[in-house]
Amino acid sequence: MQIDDFLELVRARRSVRRFKKDEVPTETLEKILEAARWAMSGANAQPWEFVVVRDAEMRAIVVDSWLAPNQEAYVIEQTRVPEVRHHHLRAPLTVPSFRDAPVLIVMVGDRRTYQATALAASFLMTEGSADAIYLKNMANATHTLHLAATAAGLGSEWISVNRPWGQALKKILNIPEILEVQTLAAIGYPAYKPNPSYRRPLADIVHYDKYDMSKYRTGEDIYNYIVALRQNTEPPYKHGLSA
Repeated sequence: MQIDDFLELVRARRSVRRFKKDEVPTETLEKILEAARWAMSGANAQPWEFVVVRDAEMRAIVVDSWLAPNQEAYVIEQTRVPEVRHHHLRAPLTVPSFRDAPVLIVMVGDRRTYQATALAASFLMTEGSADAIYLKNMANATHTLHLAATAAGLGSEWISVNRPWGQALKKILNIPEILEVQTLAAIGYPAYKPNPSYRRPLADIVHYDKYDMSKYRTGEDIYNYIVALRQNTEPPYKHGLSA
């Protein structure tokens, strides 16, 4: 693969919130999982496992389990000023955006694997230390999985999992208590064409040799950025929140 091909793939990835009901071929799905298996991880710890939910009844149970544990997130979000509220939590929750996805991949992590990381990480690194490395490892696998789905001509959605929902999913999917449900990936063929995605200009985020203070953003700059970001990202969420 050439760098321009890779850039095209990265730019093509979108969060898809409405899916066709068409099944994803097993061969394609296994290639996506194989790509995720090869994600990089600190000390090659590889903390990930994948629970693939394809059975219609099991998917329905997972979808139904989403609402109650996430209602608290809606209540908490209402304490923010309206212009910075997350689009997903501006209206009372009803059904999840991934309800029609033919494949749900539950990203399961084993926190015990951070023992593979150098011991100094627990003392000399930034906040979170070895625990943070474990979370980054899981994120690497998740990101790789989503890129692979895009390369296969599929759409995907990265779905956050809070602790109450994670506990519910463990019971539903028979996941051992010591393991963690980190995220959920909805995979399928997009039911619409996603809008172009916004990214900050490269010139604004790259510093050569030392940090360019002319690019430093104040707290007010960040707030205004988030307000503008909410406006820029509102249309994609409508696909998932509309009936």
